[in-house]
Amino acid sequence: MKWLYRNFFKRAFDFVLSVAAFIVLLPVFLVVTLLLAIANDGKPFFLQPRPGKHGKIFRVIKYKTMNDQKDAQGNLLPDEVRLTPVGKFVRKTSLDEVPQLLNVIIGDMSLIGPRPLLVEYLPLYNAEQNRRHEVRPGITGWAQVNGRNAISWNAKFAYDVWYVDHISFLLDLKIIFMTIKKIFISEGISAEGVATMPKFQGNER
Repeated sequence: MKWLYRNFFKRAFDFVLSVAAFIVLLPVFLVVTLLLAIANDGKPFFLQPRPGKHGKIFRVIKYKTMNDQKDAQGNLLPDEVRLTPVGKFVRKTSLDEVPQLLNVIIGDMSLIGPRPLLVEYLPLYNAEQNRRHEVRPGITGWAQVNGRNAISWNAKFAYDVWYVDHISFLLDLKIIFMTIKKIFISEGISAEGVATMPKFQGNER
């Protein structure tokens, strides 16, 4: 049964639920898009390449929650400085994930799965960590409901691989309900001392 869900029913579940969720959230989507367009000089979205299933690169649709302020040398300022007030609210309420419903509808992502991280991390994973790419990346996942950005990279990857090995319909339902709870209590949004999550630097040799 788990094999059938993983290989056939999970995609249908993703499509139906993401279409329904996008229709319900459409008024919110339009309002947030307008507010971010005002805050970011008419640029509410940006597309960013991310590795998907089997490492295939796709473009994730993201809200632009940070401005492009740079220092005197032309380098972007730290995330916590560039995060706009409306962007901070959007992240705190997890509304920044709404545009990715379109990625799910297209088929690049799943509702539940390991988060799609930066392409530059690909050569930094060890063989076990790289197993997170055996499935479609998700809007939320086992790592997100067990700490999100407040846990270490190693813990996050361990949760991701555990999910890959235990995918089931009941587990996905559990993660959805746990995600809703996390949204209401705004837990694990950032790592200690930073606005989001420090970059993955690779594993110690």
